[in-house]
Order: sequence, then structure tokens, then C-alpha cells
Amino acid sequence: MKKIVLSVLMSIYALMPIVRADEGMWLLMFLDQQTYKDMKAKGLKLSAKQIYDINNASLKDAIIQFGRGCTGEIVSDQGLILTNHHCGYSSIQSHSTVDHDYLSNGFWAYNKSEELPTPGLTAKFFIRMEDVTKEVLSGVNDQTSESDRREIVRKNSKKIVERVTKDNTYTAEVATMFNGNQYILFVYQVYKDVRLVGAPPSSIGKFGSDTDNWMWPRHTCDFSVFRVYADKNGNPAEYSASNVPLKPKHFLPISLKGIQNNDFAMIIGYPGTTDRFLPSAGVKQAMEIYNPSVVTARQALRDVMDKDMKADVRVRIQYAAKFASLSNYWKFYIGQTKCLKNLNVYDTKKELEQRFDSWIKADKSGERQRIYGSVLKDITEYYEKTSEYDYLRVYTNEAILRGSSVFAITRYIKPLVDMADGGNVSDDEWIKRNEQMKAAVDGVFKDYNESTEERLLAAGLDVYFRNVPMHLQGEDFLTFAFKNSYNFKEIAADIFRNSVLTNQRRFELLYDHGDISQIKNDPAYILTMQLLNNYNDKMQKIAPLRDKFNRATRLFVKGVMEMEKDKHFAPNANSTIRYTYGQVKNYTPKDGVTYNYYTTLDGVIAKEDNSSWEFKIPAKLHQLWEQKDYGRYAVNGTVPVAFITNNDITGGNSGSPTINAKGELIGLAFDGNWEAMSGNIAFNPDMQRCISVDIRYVLFIIDKFAGAQNLIDEMKIVK
Repeated sequence: MKKIVLSVLMSIYALMPIVRADEGMWLLMFLDQQTYKDMKAKGLKLSAKQIYDINNASLKDAIIQFGRGCTGEIVSDQGLILTNHHCGYSSIQSHSTVDHDYLSNGFWAYNKSEELPTPGLTAKFFIRMEDVTKEVLSGVNDQTSESDRREIVRKNSKKIVERVTKDNTYTAEVATMFNGNQYILFVYQVYKDVRLVGAPPSSIGKFGSDTDNWMWPRHTCDFSVFRVYADKNGNPAEYSASNVPLKPKHFLPISLKGIQNNDFAMIIGYPGTTDRFLPSAGVKQAMEIYNPSVVTARQALRDVMDKDMKADVRVRIQYAAKFASLSNYWKFYIGQTKCLKNLNVYDTKKELEQRFDSWIKADKSGERQRIYGSVLKDITEYYEKTSEYDYLRVYTNEAILRGSSVFAITRYIKPLVDMADGGNVSDDEWIKRNEQMKAAVDGVFKDYNESTEERLLAAGLDVYFRNVPMHLQGEDFLTFAFKNSYNFKEIAADIFRNSVLTNQRRFELLYDHGDISQIKNDPAYILTMQLLNNYNDKMQKIAPLRDKFNRATRLFVKGVMEMEKDKHFAPNANSTIRYTYGQVKNYTPKDGVTYNYYTTLDGVIAKEDNSSWEFKIPAKLHQLWEQKDYGRYAVNGTVPVAFITNNDITGGNSGSPTINAKGELIGLAFDGNWEAMSGNIAFNPDMQRCISVDIRYVLFIIDKFAGAQNLIDEMKIVK
């Protein structure tokens, strides 16, 4: 029987597409076949193998996944890493105290002995990729049920990963592309000793903060510096004083030449997620339910944190990273909803679906009808029957699990409670789980202010109760809330008075001297289980519809690619390494307004506002500007700060290198622009821009502001 994947593979490889330079997060292994000719026409000076080569050093060897959700690049032969300030923010925060406030004052290591180990932070290097679609889908055909398909894919993928990671230090994953029509193996080397080397004060690294976030013109020097260490043989190793800086296969030279409008620009990184095949019903759900719900939930939590952070320096440091994480996509979803409406994305998606329907009906053989005939109906039915469940999904995740830390503590300890209650657990397994739980809980209590957490619990429960449809809330939770007159402030206060999980001292006393299974009767534990069990039970009811929907969306993607066979498609982003290319480009967001492609230090000074913490400027930076003490980083009497390109990026690309035609570093990507916040769902080539901090501003801050000449000396800087 003909496999579902066959025609998709033909469309991916056999057809030579018309490629847009400004759209697509492309897979490196297909660079030569797909985009290289166009990249050369746009100005690229490198060969395809200089970008991606599994046998020799290439650009891909200088790019890392930084931590769990950003990108970084190696810029010296001693393992020096550049990434964004907001990517390093949680690490900077973890080292900060009231006495050593690196968030406010910055941090610089002037020799390697001063670099700060950062437990849990990793640098993941990409080794190679391979198309394993045939092997992953071995045993799958048109008649395979979705549940059987998942199990076959899982087992086959596991075998592949086990094979390629046997007898070596690699890790690997099999990632799905095109909604399950293609599977790619990615092989990595993960280094676990990554140390903080330098960070500007937040008044430079987060200049403009939430006000300027997602905006152009931008004046933020969004960078931080780390270093990756290895054992004496260059292999990954846990932190040890005997570890040495990694000798990378390749590192990026840094260009002082600068950029001009229309210059070639390429970005390589780890974009998080996009959903470019999202149907019209999904767009409607995003605009009307998902996005507004995320904004509402996060706003409630932000209000609590903001008030407490302003009142107490210690709390400000403790919650800085959490608040920044909340705020980033709080504003993103405000902007995305606005852009989806303004750019008529729903109508665009609807028009595609109408063409798809006509294409199916135009096939006289009936084959398209057999394969795709129910696709649009099944997709529409799924959204009609499940949209209200998005309220439950969003408010459980955003208001509850992202809210008070008591929920995190409960979830960390639950496996241990289950083991204690169930018995028949080996000593080794108990010790392992116990150590994992204790480390996780200690990490939570490190940045924990009890009164703040109590208010977060009250705010999260309140916004959950007010916005999740009553029939989707659990009966036990509603009964509990009713008995307490829906007074969530008092409910939270009572839980915090009586729970051992809300106070570090009480928790440690029980942990050290009590019976861990007693926690089953703890009020915080009971509440958490009520909310999570209800979520799981309700979501299980729509699981059959989800299977039908997954099949329909997979076939929809397959069919659209067949229908538009003259167009080449890049797969959705999914946190695997991609490249995107384009040009430095100004743009016109509305009638009568044109934005230049760069900003300067003069613009930073022009935004200075000492009445707002977002726009305060360090005295030394102001002094350097007044004295025009710019060193070799000056251009036309000022310092370049940021620039824009039409590269296609998304979250996860933060910290990605912006690279010129010669493979030299010219900037660090850190943001998108307000007028094109719908880009994850629909790319708009006229509006969408990637904002990068100019590498010359980064070097200026390291050199002239911080005086970290040691770091400048180990980089390869070219003109």
C-alpha cells in the first residue's frame, strides 16, 4: 500500500522550488539543494560546506543551544560564548544577592579564576543531522490508527537514538517535521560546565525593558558572556576546578566593518516554535481565547510580583527572572492578537482552505477525495468542540502552574510521596528520587518570599475561578471554594498557615524527621492534586478528537504542499537548529513613516529618563558619550547600537549570531518587531524584521565601559 509520506518526500526533494530569501527557517543538511543558489545571488561568499560540514569544521560548529531555550555562539578558541542578556538573565540572577547585585551593577571576570560556575546551565553543540523518515515510519500505512502510529514512531525513534548514542558521549533526538510527514535525527554533544564571564548592568542589557520590548527603534545592548569548559581531553564533564576552557572546532571572527542597507545577513540558531500551517479556526481561537487568556493570567501574576519587587530589593532580585519571563510573552500575545486582526490572517488562511477544497474536487480520479476529503471537516469539528477547553488549558498552565511556587514544590515531591505510599521501592531508586526532589525544592526555596507566594496563590486561584467555564472546573475545587465563600485571599492565607510545603523550615522538619507520606493530607498538596486531576480528566475526554485532529492536520500539510508544488516549504520551527537568510532592511510600518535600519548611542541618550528605571543610563556610559570616547567602535561620531534585517526568526533564536556574507559576526539577534507579531503563524515579508544588537556596541561596552580587555584580546576581530 502506498505510504502517506511518499508524495510529501517528493515535494520536499524532487521539486526545485521558488524560494523567498526572507521567509523560512531552513534545515542545514538541505542547504545546497534548497537555498544556496539564491543565497549566493544575495551576496553570500561562503561555500555550502563552510556553513555545514559533518567531516570538517564549519559555521555550525560555532553555534550552540544555550541552556534550554536560547542560542549562543563561540567567539574565541577558548570557548568564549556570546548570547543575549535576557538569555543569561536567570543565571545572572542566580549569582546575585543584595550585597552583590549583578543584575543592577553588572559582572565582569577579568581573569578565568573569577568566572562563576553556573550549575544546570548547558551548551549543546550540533554534530550532524540525518533524514530518518523511512525508518521511523516503518510499519505505518494509510490504515494505521493514530494511537498505533504514535507507538510505532516512538519505538522506532528510540531504536535510532540508542543506536547513534551507543559507545559515545553524544545525545540525540528524532524531531518531527511538517506535522509528522518527515522525521529528522539530530545528534548533539552537551557540555555541562558553563560559567558566567560577563554581563552589563540591566540599565544597558535591558534598557527600555517592557516599554521597548518587541519595538523598533531599539537601543538595548542585549548581551552576556559565558564560557564552556571541558575535561582535559575536551569531553563533556560536570563542573570541576580541573576542567579547562573548551577548544572549539570553529569560532566566529568578529567584523568591525559594519553593515549597510541591503547587505546579506544570515542567522543560525534554535528557533522555538512556529505554526505556519495553522488553519483559520486555529487563528480564530488564538485571537478570541488563547492569547487573551494568557495575557489575563500573566497580568494577574505580574501585578503581584511588580508590587512586591518595588517594595523590597531582596524580592526584586529573587523574582527578577520570573517577572521577566512572564512579561516577555505577556506583551507578545498582546501584539500578536493585534497583528492577526490588522493583517487579516484569518481571511488569508480561509482563502487557502477554499483553494485546498477546490483542488481536492478538481481531481477526477477521486484519489484526492479519498485521502483528503474529510480533512477540513475534521479540523473544523475539532475546534468547534474543544475551543472552550483552551480556557482550562491556559489558566491551569498560566495561572496555577506558572503562579505560586507551592505548586512546583508539590509536583516535585509527588513522585516521592507515591513511592512512600506504594512500597516495594529499591533503596537505589529511593535515593535517586530523593536527591532529585531535594535539589529541585532547594532551588525553589532559594528564590522564595513567603508573602509574595501567598499573594500569587490567591491571584492565580481567583483568575482561574473567574475565567474557566464552571463545568470544566472540578467539583471538589468548586465545593472547597464555595465553603470558603470564594475568598481566595483567605483561602491562600489559610493554606500558607497550615501547609508544610509553603515554609522551608516546616518542610525540612518533616523531611528530616517525619513520614513523607503524610504530605498526602497537606492542604497545598490536596489543592494541587484537585486542580491537576481535574485537568487531566477533562483533557482525556477530548483525546479521541485530538487523534482525529492530528491525522487531519498531517494530511492538510501534505496536501497543501502537493497543491502548491511550485513553492518550497520550510518546516515549522521546533527548537532544532535552523538557518535563515535575508538582508539588512529598513521598512515602512504605516503611511508616512519609514524606519531606518540602524540606531546609535545618540538615540540611547535621547531616551534617557531618570524618573523611569527602564530608561536610566549608567553615569559611566553617559560620560563616554559626552567625551566621545568611542575608541575603534566609532562610526560618524557615535556608536552603532542595533540594526534590523528581514531574517525569519522566533523565540529561541534569542542570542543567535547575525552573520555577514563572509561568515563573520556582525550582531546578536534578540527580538522581533511590533508590526509583525503574527509572524509565528503567518510571515509578512513587508513588515517582519529581526532586531539585532550591533556587535560593535557589544565590544564597546566590554572594552570601554567594562574595561574587560582580557575578553577583547581573545577574540578574533577583523575589519
